[in-house]
Amino acid sequence: MMRADGLTLFDTAIGPCGIAWGERGVVGVQLPESSRAATRARLARRFPGAAEASPPREVQRALGAITGLLCGEPADLASIRLDMDGVPAFHRRVYEAARAIPAGVTRTYGEIAAGMGSPGSARAVGQALGRNPFAVVVPCHRVLAAGGRTGGFSANGGVSTKLRMLAIERPSQAPLFDGDGGFRFDPDAAVAHLRRVDPALARLIDAAGPFRLALKRTPSLFGALAEAIVYQQLTGKAAATIYGRVCALFPRAHDGPTPRHVLRASDATLRGAGLSRPKILALRDLATRALAGEIPTLADAHGMDDAVLIERLTAVRGIGRWTVEMLLIFRFGRPDVLPVDDYGIRKGVAVLGRRAALPDRDAVARRGARWRPYRSVASWYLWRAAERTRARVPPRVSPARARG
Repeated sequence: MMRADGLTLFDTAIGPCGIAWGERGVVGVQLPESSRAATRARLARRFPGAAEASPPREVQRALGAITGLLCGEPADLASIRLDMDGVPAFHRRVYEAARAIPAGVTRTYGEIAAGMGSPGSARAVGQALGRNPFAVVVPCHRVLAAGGRTGGFSANGGVSTKLRMLAIERPSQAPLFDGDGGFRFDPDAAVAHLRRVDPALARLIDAAGPFRLALKRTPSLFGALAEAIVYQQLTGKAAATIYGRVCALFPRAHDGPTPRHVLRASDATLRGAGLSRPKILALRDLATRALAGEIPTLADAHGMDDAVLIERLTAVRGIGRWTVEMLLIFRFGRPDVLPVDDYGIRKGVAVLGRRAALPDRDAVARRGARWRPYRSVASWYLWRAAERTRARVPPRVSPARARG
């Protein structure tokens, strides 16, 4: 058991954390427990005899860096002095390797082991990180199991806490592929997080059952946007019929029409498939921008921040924010999208609050803040709540094909 001269709690974006120090530097960092009192008690058990005190200047700088990192700000934790007296030699090497991983980057246990010159010690690396006394400063949350899976995490909240920390470091993007239905996040961890932070939503989850959203195959970003334009302001059945007719115009295009197909087709041909004039103009603008390189490739889009992608794609005629948000949730599997203008979302929030009146977009955003970084999963459950009330949803915001 490591000895500390003093300890204190400090507030962060993920909750109250704790830190303990001695003459030779920081001896321990504690991630949040279920409450502030529980965090204090856990820290006291780890460092018996250490009294709460005002941290010295060096530790105050460490607190500032940790707090900044957990807010998503650039922060240098490499300069924080750690007292590793009593830490086994192998564990020290693992911690030094983990500290070299930049924020927003992940490594596997096997990669850490290979980098240390011990390629067969991946399990030992995992065990060392499971006993990491310097959470955040030694960023064990950036180390994953084989295949990019999350692996374990000993902090309160387990994998959910790990994913939340990664989401903070890589804002608006899923931190990793977890091999579950194509999502770039762990659905089970997301549901567990939502249950914990919102009791009313937990009851809704119980009523709706397991998270069953199925991502739609997306061969190209142009194709996904073209289909979205066709589907706008129509019922799912009518839109599917018209989109099928549009695709039938180009029988050799197995993944749907390309930008050149759209630009070469006459207005009369496109109208004959059932497209309105506004949709023809929107499709032509989309095709023109795609050929000009203004529409990112699917691979580039997967690496772009949600806000940046929304800004880029809403420049296209007929593509609004809501359309891109649906793309992010149902095509890309992004974890943290909340369409605050969607009728079904607003109705679902009204159900949560047991109110007849629909909340405005600001009220939805405020309620949704607690659901970060899994607001997409919360959105799916809000749609389920709206469906259960048999609400009449305007055609523009009820694409049955999209809501899983």
